[in-house]
Amino acid sequence: MRRVPRPTTLRGRLALVALATSVLWVSVATAAFNVLLGSQLRAQADDVLRTRAAAVVATLEPGPGGLVVREPSDDTALDAGVWIFEGNRPIERPSASPALDRAAQELAGRAAGAGGRDLGSYRLWAVPVLDGARRVGTVVTALSSDPYRESARSALVGSVALAALLVAGIYLLSRRMVGRALRPVAVMSEQAAEWSGTDIAQRFGSAPRPVELAALADRLDGLLDRVAAVVRHEQQLSNELSHELRTPLARVAAEVEWLMARGRDAADRERSHRAIAADAAEMQEICRALLTEARAGSHRAPGRSELLPIVEAVATKAGQGRPAPAITVTADPVLPAPAVGATAAVVERILVPLMDNALRHARQRVGITVRSGPAGAARIVVTDDGHGVPTAVTDIGEAVFAPGYRGDPDDGHDGAGLGLALSRRLARQVGGDVVCVPGAGGGRFEVTLPRG
Repeated sequence: MRRVPRPTTLRGRLALVALATSVLWVSVATAAFNVLLGSQLRAQADDVLRTRAAAVVATLEPGPGGLVVREPSDDTALDAGVWIFEGNRPIERPSASPALDRAAQELAGRAAGAGGRDLGSYRLWAVPVLDGARRVGTVVTALSSDPYRESARSALVGSVALAALLVAGIYLLSRRMVGRALRPVAVMSEQAAEWSGTDIAQRFGSAPRPVELAALADRLDGLLDRVAAVVRHEQQLSNELSHELRTPLARVAAEVEWLMARGRDAADRERSHRAIAADAAEMQEICRALLTEARAGSHRAPGRSELLPIVEAVATKAGQGRPAPAITVTADPVLPAPAVGATAAVVERILVPLMDNALRHARQRVGITVRSGPAGAARIVVTDDGHGVPTAVTDIGEAVFAPGYRGDPDDGHDGAGLGLALSRRLARQVGGDVVCVPGAGGGRFEVTLPRG
């Protein structure tokens, strides 16, 4: 059976890291403290032994017959673990165990100078007795190290308990501090998640924050910007599809209504069926062209198509069923049959909104002219003899391409103001452009497409 790992929080992980670090440093500090304490207790014991030995040495006098011990007023010093040797012969010895007595005699026999050794729970120290430069005897003192060891053990237990309490306190404090430090991150992530689902216009902005949180806010704002761009792109695509499908769908609805209104002969039904099939094919092509461009973006190799047949087909379709205005197509006589770097479906979707706009505002004529552009590009100029764009509007040449813009909202046209925006977007997506040329004499739009 596969074991599922327990999820851990960042707060818990950081607290564990702080715990491990504190355990390491507290352990090192505790060990160093106990080593230092043991060294200090050992030094204190040696100081006591040296002091006692010095006090005994002060009572000794070399004489013709050997060492003479002058009895001090308080002779308990001679009874508290003190040996006096003349050469290797003890002249004074305390009541001690045979092992301790042998150790004192061995230390006196080999001690050329002051020095000590350990024997079980005792510490011994030897000091030579000199007569001028000649060694005449040795004083050995012994001291039980049990009190010092007990102090060291008590200090060890206390330091370990204190270290454990300190580590626990550090862990709890670290967890609390990490939690408080990460709380703004959790709040910001929750806000970003809420905004991405309800109000993608909200941003964290540049409010005063710590450097790390400011960087996080900047990244989250960038993420929200990308989410908003995706949402806008989807909305734009759905609006453009709705805009482009509206006309053929209306024709299909009209044909179906015409068929159902009253009985028709076989020829009429055949003609209606062909019209419905043609409109359905057009809607399918519109969806394919727009969805393909939306998915591919700039990562798809550009297509290639002959321009003049597309322009003529768009003009013919736009003029069907319209006695006026008249549509004329002209081409530069020295211009060879130009091939452009875009598919026929995309070129048609670029031109159709411009033709619809021209037919809506024209009085008697609409003209389409195909010319040479810069660097071998093709230029298509769509003109009409209407009133032209309203020049009173600031920067009208750009305003007409804004999604939803309409020069006259009360002109009775049910459009949503998306056609020109779609035309420019598709042209720029294949490396071209669509511009409006304001001025008297009607509307004028120029399309530039790259050479194929």
